[in-house]
Amino acid sequence: MRFLRRALGGLILSLGLATTAWAQAPFITVASTTSTEQSGLFAHILPKFKEATGIEVRVVAVGTGQAFAIARRGDADILLVHDTAGEEKFIAEGYGIARTDVMYNDFVLIGPKSDPAKVAEAESITDALQRIAKAQVPFASRGDDSGTHRTELRMWELAGIKPGGSWYRELGSGMGPTLNTAAAMDAYVLADRATWIAFDNRQNLEILFEGDKALFNQYGSVLINPERHPHLKHDLAKKWHDWLISSNGQEAIASYKLRGQQLFFPNAE
Repeated sequence: MRFLRRALGGLILSLGLATTAWAQAPFITVASTTSTEQSGLFAHILPKFKEATGIEVRVVAVGTGQAFAIARRGDADILLVHDTAGEEKFIAEGYGIARTDVMYNDFVLIGPKSDPAKVAEAESITDALQRIAKAQVPFASRGDDSGTHRTELRMWELAGIKPGGSWYRELGSGMGPTLNTAAAMDAYVLADRATWIAFDNRQNLEILFEGDKALFNQYGSVLINPERHPHLKHDLAKKWHDWLISSNGQEAIASYKLRGQQLFFPNAE
């Protein structure tokens, strides 16, 4: 019995020490986009950051609009999103103190190989969208106030079109689920290139239009205002922010490839 009590006592002490160590392990919460998560980028770079700093990053992957809302409530230590105009507004409203370009890629217009709207023949993204609206063929929109959705709406506006009707499907879902729906419907869809590269269920879909300068996709890291939310881990968040734009962080971003393709391009290039 004495041996058993000693063994149990040692086990309880070990568990207690382990629990204390876990509770004291530094971490931050990053509100980010679904594209950084679903593309696999975070799975690639977060272990490198933790190895370099000892800080764990816990990601809340939502649409950019939702990420802003989370940060406004003080429920995230830092932002990594892709809506520069929205990021600048966030700072102007006093919720953030600074933003920095971190990486970029582009958006692509995807659709069925049969291309009933002939968007592959378009001269610009606005021309491509006008062709889709005229043909009234299915278009799958994320409809979730994400950075991709905001870009899509800006492109429709530039094209002089207010999309609607049975051909325009607002899904309210992330990029991966939206691509799945587009594949099932043989619908056109605007997507970020990184998620498309990582996407497996392509069925009849392929990239039909790309390369327009209007489809440039910039990602930025935004520091939260400590006066607005003093309870947040601003010192740890700053280490993450600085690492992303350091040579090590930028190399980690550049080294992430799938199917022989680089998904994100560091701004230090």
